[in-house]
Amino acid sequence: MLSLSQAQAALAAGQARAAALGTPVNIAVLDASAHLKAFGRMDEAVLGSIDVALGKARTAALFGITSEAVWDYCKPGAPAPGLERSNGGLMTFPGGVPLRDANGRLVGAIGVSGGSPDQDAEIARAAAAAL
Repeated sequence: MLSLSQAQAALAAGQARAAALGTPVNIAVLDASAHLKAFGRMDEAVLGSIDVALGKARTAALFGITSEAVWDYCKPGAPAPGLERSNGGLMTFPGGVPLRDANGRLVGAIGVSGGSPDQDAEIARAAAAAL
């Protein structure tokens, strides 16, 4: 189970990394059932990326892998082309990271949006490392 304090710690770590990069982002932390546990919109973060951050976290929570790794299953020629249209729409690009407990069980996911794809992924990894 992902506690509120863990979700808030991940959020704070992500915001600290984003600030160090000079990149205002939106960060969503979801539990293992893909329900919102914590959210932060940094000052100046793009409004349109709120939904993208939520979508990246949801994608990582639903599949238990990074959001960009889901693309390997749904891109043209892959085993499940069109998968990105399932589950109300998936976000299959960098910035969504699953969160696991010490035993490797999925406890949630974090999604970051507002920077470049590489920045979003870096911030998400920093946030996940706070657990």
